[in-house]
Amino acid sequence: MSMSRSVIAFVAIAASASFCVLVPGCQTRGSSSTASPRVSAYEESSAPADPNSSSSTSRGSMPGGVVGVPKSSAMTTIGPGFEHAGPWVSFYGTASQMGDLTRVAQSYRIINIDADPGAGNFTDAQLATLRGGGRNHLISYLNIGSCEHYRTYWSKVAPEFVSCGANVTAQRGSYEGYPDETWMDLGNPEYQRLIVEYVAPRLASRVDGFYLDNLEILEHSPTSKNGPCSASCRQGGLDLIRKLREKFPRHLLVMQNATSEVTREGMTGGVRFATLLDGIAHEEVYAPKYDDSAEEQLVAWSVLRLANAAGRPFWIGVEDYVGSCESKSAAQRAFARARARGFSPYATDQSGGQKLVCFWD
Repeated sequence: MSMSRSVIAFVAIAASASFCVLVPGCQTRGSSSTASPRVSAYEESSAPADPNSSSSTSRGSMPGGVVGVPKSSAMTTIGPGFEHAGPWVSFYGTASQMGDLTRVAQSYRIINIDADPGAGNFTDAQLATLRGGGRNHLISYLNIGSCEHYRTYWSKVAPEFVSCGANVTAQRGSYEGYPDETWMDLGNPEYQRLIVEYVAPRLASRVDGFYLDNLEILEHSPTSKNGPCSASCRQGGLDLIRKLREKFPRHLLVMQNATSEVTREGMTGGVRFATLLDGIAHEEVYAPKYDDSAEEQLVAWSVLRLANAAGRPFWIGVEDYVGSCESKSAAQRAFARARARGFSPYATDQSGGQKLVCFWD
């Protein structure tokens, strides 16, 4: 069912307003009459109220196919938004592996690390250094779609919760290529509760936001051999992120990958899923090789021109892998292509590494 521009604007504003009831201090922009018109080369397309609805029409071989976006969008994001678009860095090692924390804090405005207290990568004092006196946004990796076996909460949690390892009902098989990781059913109530009430709070007290990974399971079919996801799993994933937003209204939420129409057009609790986020990021868009599908998906998000009530624009990051921090020419080429699209770029060695910080200036 096709939506007109006026209906799209009404739904977006109404959704934002309804969610503001749940979030202290949240405000909408007022009325759609004050919104600037959004012009796009994309053709206007239908936006199903629920990506799992039986009335949704297929627009590709998979739910994650790339499609056009509405020409006009007047959506206001609910979160705090990023004060700076970059530069940014992603690093998953220890403080000692990072090296000069002060240099990192001086070089980057957005710093993504693994601050899981169970990993012991950083002390509170070291996190304070990375914040740079409040100048920087410090966010932490949070695996949503799968559970790593080395995390303490794989086997040991508070008595009122069910650990990932013990929650056999929620397990959806091994993550191909990562033998120490298991896909999880995001619609499973106990798993949702573990993430929202136990895992995320441990991070929230240490950082300014969450870098949400492996939500691409929402784009998997129910029969996939690598993380199958049913309709309830898919909708459950959207709902889980809404619950995180409700619990942590002042924390930044960034979704890595999973940027197809499943998330871009998804609905949860009567609100547009996209409005729950402060930003998105995608790996391997320009290096080691160009991914035109990933770039098209990011462009589709940028066309929405999301921004929060304070006017902070939606953040779109790109993380490319160029082999080493010595591959400056490859990084520069990737940066140029990302910036031409208005994306915030970063490049590092490889996806399975990220245990060093590359300084490209």
